[in-house]
Amino acid sequence: MLIVKVSVLGGAGTIGSMAVKILASSGMFSEVIIGDVAYEKAKKLASEIGVKGVSAVKVDVTDSDKLHKTIKSSDVVLSCVGPFYKFAPIVLRASIKAGVNHVDICDDVDATEALLKMDKEAKMAGISALIGMGSSPGVANVLVKFCADTLLDEVESIDIYHAHGGEETEGPAVVKHRIHSMIIPVPVFLDGEFKTVKVLDESGKALEEDVEFAEVGTYRVYAYPHPETITLPRYIKGVRRVTNLGLVLPPAYAELIKGIVRLGMTSEEPIEVNGKKIAPIDFAVAFALHQRPKLLREAGINEPMGCLKIVVKGKKKGEPSTYIFSMFSRGMGMREGTGVPAALGTMLMAMGKIKLKGVFPPEAAVDPIELFMLAKEKIRIGGTVGLPIRVEYIDRSGKVQRLSLESLVKTP
Repeated sequence: MLIVKVSVLGGAGTIGSMAVKILASSGMFSEVIIGDVAYEKAKKLASEIGVKGVSAVKVDVTDSDKLHKTIKSSDVVLSCVGPFYKFAPIVLRASIKAGVNHVDICDDVDATEALLKMDKEAKMAGISALIGMGSSPGVANVLVKFCADTLLDEVESIDIYHAHGGEETEGPAVVKHRIHSMIIPVPVFLDGEFKTVKVLDESGKALEEDVEFAEVGTYRVYAYPHPETITLPRYIKGVRRVTNLGLVLPPAYAELIKGIVRLGMTSEEPIEVNGKKIAPIDFAVAFALHQRPKLLREAGINEPMGCLKIVVKGKKKGEPSTYIFSMFSRGMGMREGTGVPAALGTMLMAMGKIKLKGVFPPEAAVDPIELFMLAKEKIRIGGTVGLPIRVEYIDRSGKVQRLSLESLVKTP
């Protein structure tokens, strides 16, 4: 066991609790602190895990003094506190002030831009801040890096697709994230240039497409403001196109959230209703969560399900080549899909495998082989060992060949 203390902020939440369980069972940490505003929930989780060194503390990340006190003696901070457009910069700023290495799962592009602007401060503090270490972003970035470094000689386009839903619960922060993603300009990288589209405008609709997801089905996906589109072009030489398209399941739930945005019910300014003040967005979120179980039942979705699909096109020995990576599951969803990579990134940080200083995305500092090998060693979920990634190779003639990730990984 390493003598390493990790503080997991938002550790009692859906994703954070998954990461906490993996970190606690890894045998790598002398202390795992579950920091959450929901203290009773955090305390219950610590008790359920029942591993020595796991404890809970009440912390509101907007209370800068308490936040600093919580993380200052940590070796690594893992932040799972959402919505990220509100809280990701606050937590990173606290990690920099405390001089503590940092990992997060931020998938809001505007927050990512704010985090990247703290690069100089993080370097001056001598810390490493690995941001966006979830599924998309996270595993998606690492798989693209693996493909670019190992499988293709040239990368021309990167299209990242995701569809998931059916989780037993969904918190208000997640719904606010979904609303936020439909309001802000969505960055895309087309024809070698950064551009923006709006999900509900014609510019966004032009990118929509029907995508077949392994074990999940075929769904129409729309532009998502995930940060791969702004980071991958900086690290993948020669790429001309990077997009990120996704959908929350069932489609009727996604349409409900689109309807909320169309109606303009996104203001946080309270209005008076029958003598009581309520912010439109708070009502909208509560209504969406109230409707969600019915929409899931009507769609026949009775368990978590999801698929992350990455299509990388380029050239290999001068010939057009395509690699498709799919990570899919039934019975597991966003909790595992994001919590597992977050825990793996935190372990790599604790092991000293992340050498870079400053603020950076996964493709800048995570060695794909090290991530795959660590996952194989530490991850056992639902009978699955490691990261369940399907690989397909399509040659210039259109012939599809199914490959195993292991066959492509050249270990030292």
